Amino acid sequence: MNNTHLNKEERYQIRAMLDADCSIGCIAEVLGCSPSMISRELSRNPGQRGYRPKQADRFASERAAARRRRHRITERQ
Repeated sequence: MNNTHLNKEERYQIRAMLDADCSIGCIAEVLGCSPSMISRELSRNPGQRGYRPKQADRFASERAAARRRRHRITERQ
């Protein structure tokens, strides 16, 4: 893992490990990242039915797209 962004497979792994009652630290160790990264992932992507990897991936993509939008500066008239 590149330790900056989670991919879809890693999100599904998080879900499977949560279902198996693994701790955040255990999940982080398996994925090779910090526990705070897993904690942030879970807090940024809550669903009404708990953590859902497909929804979390969509939220992450939407946040990334919003960061890429550029503001155009036009002349004042």
